Order: sequence, then structure tokens, then C-alpha cells
Amino acid sequence: MEKNNYICVLTIAGFDPSGGAGILTDIKTISATGCYPVSVIAALTAQNTQGIQAIQEIPTHFVMQQMDSIFSDLEIRAVKIGMLHTKENIEAVSSALEKLKPKNIILDPVMIATDGCKLLPSLDIHFLKERLFPLVDLITPNIVEAEIIIGEKIETLSEMESAAERIANTYNVNILLKGGHLKGKQSSDVLYSKNDFNHNWFHEKRINTKNTHGTGCTLSSAITSYLAQGYTLQNAIFSAKKYLTKAIGSGSTFQLGSGCGPVNHFYFLTTGIDQ
Repeated sequence: MEKNNYICVLTIAGFDPSGGAGILTDIKTISATGCYPVSVIAALTAQNTQGIQAIQEIPTHFVMQQMDSIFSDLEIRAVKIGMLHTKENIEAVSSALEKLKPKNIILDPVMIATDGCKLLPSLDIHFLKERLFPLVDLITPNIVEAEIIIGEKIETLSEMESAAERIANTYNVNILLKGGHLKGKQSSDVLYSKNDFNHNWFHEKRINTKNTHGTGCTLSSAITSYLAQGYTLQNAIFSAKKYLTKAIGSGSTFQLGSGCGPVNHFYFLTTGIDQ
């Protein structure tokens, strides 16, 4: 009897023990959107809904050992990269990607946590841009991260378009610039494609809730999962944003801890809402 193959998606990111962001959120998202998640842990955190209390680096050689173990045994359809935390791990992951050449690499350039904690030193941000950006298929910065990348404020939709185009052309990469930090009735993200030089907007209703911990991880992981399943980039983003919006809406009805809670990744199991 012929057996089916799992569609494997690798997430390389940090570990949040509260499950709101990082590896655990990526695993939930990838599972909920139809793929089999595998992971490489690049950093450990002491973290809860109120913020990050401590960060523990993972030795570079052990990050590489994890990647070697995964790629030597499994067929990886897509890779999502989140928090790497050190220049050494950025270099190690970059070198591995150059050697292994996996299809569909998505980078969520995690620089600052929701509570304002710096997750990547300033000097290493420059290295991240120069070393890793050109190797990936899509980066998904939020407005705060995009402001760090270009060194300018972004306050309007028009400025989002200009910033996305500038970053894409500078680093030769597709970019989805997320507009969740702006005000308004809609949450609007813009995709700038380096090959066709077009801006494509994705709009969803903004949900008034503080339970938004891990939304960036969720969106980038969902995009990666859909790409692994053969979606086009635009369709993957469209589907991922729909999924995230439903997860935020459902998560807004729950309480976890006393700070910013997570989204409900498996909302369709508890609410009856279609996936």
C-alpha cells in the first residue's frame, strides 16, 4: 500500500514557553493550515503574556546540528525564519540555506518584541539585512521593523508603499509590509513584488483586542504553509491573512494571563467557523 507524504515546513525561531509567539505559535499555525511542522530552536526565552524576562542564546554549532538532522532525513517544502538573536546564528543559517537551497524561504525579521524588548542587537540588524535578506523569497516586517530597516518614519499607506518598494529594490527581495500599527478600521498590508514592480494590498477588518501576541509569527508561518502546498505568493498571503483575522477574532473572546494574550490558532475546532 502506497503511503502519503507529509508536506513538511521548517520553522527556525526562538522558543516562547507561554506559547504566544515563536516556535510554538509556528507549530500551531503550520498544523492548523495543513502542513507538518518541524523546527530548529535558535534562542530560548523566559516569557509570558506580560513580556520577555530573559533570553538565552543557543550555541551556533547546535543550531547547525539541528538543521543537519532535519535536512538529512526529511524533505522540506518551505522554511520560515523568525528570531535568530545573534550575528553568529544569522551567518550559520544563511550559510546553510546557501548550501541546501530549500524552496520557499520566508523571513519574519524579528527585531523588537511586543513589549519593546530588543531581540536583535542594532549592529546585527545591519548584518541581517545584508546577509540574509537577499537569500529569501519574502520578508514580512511590521511598520516598526520597516522603520528600523530604512531609518525613517512610516505613518500613511502611501509611505508604506514607498518603504516597501525601497526595501525590495535595495535588497532584491519581495516584501510584505504589515500595517497593523497604523490606525483605522482596516488592517492593511502591502506586497511589493521585485519582479513585476507592483503593489498589491490586502485588507481585513481591524479587531479591537489586546490579544495580538504572536500575530507576526502566525501570519508568516501561515504564508509559508500555504506556499508549501503550492499556492502562489499572492494567494498564500491572501489565505494567510484571512486565517489570521479569524484567529484574532476568536482569540479576542479568550483570556490567558494578565497581559497580551495569543490568537486562537485552532478557532475552527471551538467556534464552528470554517477554516
